[in-house]
Amino acid sequence: MGSEGLQERYINPYTDFGFKKLFGTELNKELLISFLNALLPEQSDIQDVTYLNTEQLGTREIDRRAVFDVYCENTRGEKFLVEMQRGEQQFFKDRSLYYTTFPIREQAIRGKDWSYELKAVYTIGILNFTFDDADDSYYHHKVKLVDMGTQKVFYDKLTLIYLEMPKFNKSEQELETMFDKWMFVLRNLSSLMSRPVALQERVFTRLFEAAEIGRFSRKELIAYEDSLKVYRDWYSTLQTALLKGEKQGREQGLQEGRKEMQKAIARQMKADGLSLETIANYTQLSVEEIKTL
Repeated sequence: MGSEGLQERYINPYTDFGFKKLFGTELNKELLISFLNALLPEQSDIQDVTYLNTEQLGTREIDRRAVFDVYCENTRGEKFLVEMQRGEQQFFKDRSLYYTTFPIREQAIRGKDWSYELKAVYTIGILNFTFDDADDSYYHHKVKLVDMGTQKVFYDKLTLIYLEMPKFNKSEQELETMFDKWMFVLRNLSSLMSRPVALQERVFTRLFEAAEIGRFSRKELIAYEDSLKVYRDWYSTLQTALLKGEKQGREQGLQEGRKEMQKAIARQMKADGLSLETIANYTQLSVEEIKTL
């Protein structure tokens, strides 16, 4: 299969290859720096980062097939763990907190007297699902340790940030900040056929050059196609779950539940930039219904 077999112009950042190419390579390090500065305006003086081996986190990709990690530190030694998670899992918050402990514990200085002084740790989760349905407009979660009595931050060196991508629905005309622009490009990249006029910053010139499939070497193209297959297999798994839900719904007469399941899967596929026709084929929803999600 060659690039002519791919209908998209730009890579899908929800694939392992796409995420790592944009954020996990030395060549495209400026993209990660720009994203971190946009996400953390109070930290917006990050000039450089050094990539760290994700194996230091004690994780294995085989155990976490839907999670793609980028682990780095800035010139002040502060740690950043950025991960893309395309599917919800049970105990997600527990798992996220568990992996956050690794950048903390590895700071221990072995064989020397150590005062326990730590550098700040930031865990950033780019989520292709929602875990807080109470407010569809609240998608940028910033979590710190807070004293419940005073409602003041108790410890300011630990920050967990979660971005619920399906809730971000701003159009190109509504983009105001660099954070808006990064959210827009992450959600819509694979469905774009040209660079949006609103994304004029130099860093986006670099991003669209790095993301253009037509520029890939044969080795990169093969790696991307393999990653895309894993991504599509993920949706095949979702489709299987949908069919099982349909059967259960027929048996129990839960047509409303079936419809909600279809919509939930359609929202996730739409967030990944799949075409309306493809989503309709997988979910049996009409194109008109999908447009309203």
